[in-house]
Amino acid sequence: MMRRRTTLLTSCTALALALGATACGGGGPVAAGGGDKALGGQTVTVAGVWSGSEQKNFQKVLDAFSAKTGAKTQFVSTGDNVSTVVGSKIEGGNAPDVVMVPQVGVLQQFAKKGWLKPLSATTEKSVDAGYAPVWKKYGSVDGTLYGLYFKAAHKSTVWYSPDALAQAGVKPPKTYDEMLKAGHTVSDSGLAAFAVAGQDGWTLTDWFENIYLSQAGPAKYDALAAHKLKWTDASVTQALTTLGKLFKDKQLIAGGQKEALNTDFPGSVEKVFGPKPEAGMVYEGDFVAGVAHDQFGKAIGKDANFFPFPAVGGGTAPVVSGGDAAVVLKDGKNAKAGMKLLEYLATPEAAAVWAKAGGFLSPNKKLGLASYSDDVTRATAKSLISAGDSVRFDMSDQAPAAFGGTKGTGEWKLLQDFLRNPSDPKGTAAKLEAAAAKAYQD
Repeated sequence: MMRRRTTLLTSCTALALALGATACGGGGPVAAGGGDKALGGQTVTVAGVWSGSEQKNFQKVLDAFSAKTGAKTQFVSTGDNVSTVVGSKIEGGNAPDVVMVPQVGVLQQFAKKGWLKPLSATTEKSVDAGYAPVWKKYGSVDGTLYGLYFKAAHKSTVWYSPDALAQAGVKPPKTYDEMLKAGHTVSDSGLAAFAVAGQDGWTLTDWFENIYLSQAGPAKYDALAAHKLKWTDASVTQALTTLGKLFKDKQLIAGGQKEALNTDFPGSVEKVFGPKPEAGMVYEGDFVAGVAHDQFGKAIGKDANFFPFPAVGGGTAPVVSGGDAAVVLKDGKNAKAGMKLLEYLATPEAAAVWAKAGGFLSPNKKLGLASYSDDVTRATAKSLISAGDSVRFDMSDQAPAAFGGTKGTGEWKLLQDFLRNPSDPKGTAAKLEAAAAKAYQD
């Protein structure tokens, strides 16, 4: 399974404004192990895709767990291919105890192979009390809870240069049509409206998913994500037509379609927040802020800000999310201690450690917004929590990798083709259905 760069890049999010901060103070509930060093002498091995600042900040969480329980921890970075790496470790008799899984599809794959232990009653009680039911659904397979969503991404945020919008005399829009209209006004003032990262197909799936969720509604979104609804459905053609309005308008896209197809995600952020701005806005998740801050020195909230992805066609404004779920492997040498780690990760106390360090959003509604280190992060966290059960997990991350997560094929390639030539939404829908039917059958 290829890993989506969306979650890779979450490491440097807005949210990275307080990297100097460390673990939360005391006063939280006593978590796994009861604070009596009951796990002394045991080592919990955790595998996950994180590296760099994400790994560093997650280690702070693991260190807090160690201080509470006496257990040692070891983090192993898997790179993008989580399922391949974990599978080979299981076959080699060297399975980790806990895996941080970045895709719903991978979690389901692990469960169906019989690799996972159901989560403890203590963890499930924490999930029931602290999470919207949708997060339990995404962590469950056939009614059994296997995955605890510890870290989330908010993928319904449009980032903009306040100076660019002020110069054009426009305010953050509330509807998709208003957004395109505002884009034309920005374009008239000298900058293109949007930087589009068409070189990275996953960004185009995210555009589609936000439009589809708002326009078609959550029920159809769920059906399409499970391939219980065909991509030839009229609702897909309608969403592609709506997306095509943007794609075919050379006034709205920096450099037009050709340049968009040669722009990767970091490059799209640079076109808005870099030293030579070419556009006023860029759509992507909360992790845009990290790139704007870390690479281009922008003060989040002042030099870079966001508005929620606007409502489409009379629908509700969408909230699309991604996330990393902790699972416990049956074959881990210290699976019982691994289960205690998940009991700890389910607490707001554990989430607060990373929230203070930056680069993190928690789906746990019991984590107070004051735990986050800046106002923009609090706003994204509040939006995610307020969406409650209407949050929908990234659709392509729910699909088989051959359709929703592989460069140069499936949905990624077909939406790149659509960006290149958006004249035939119905034909594109038919190609998407053919690719989906093959991948879901496999």
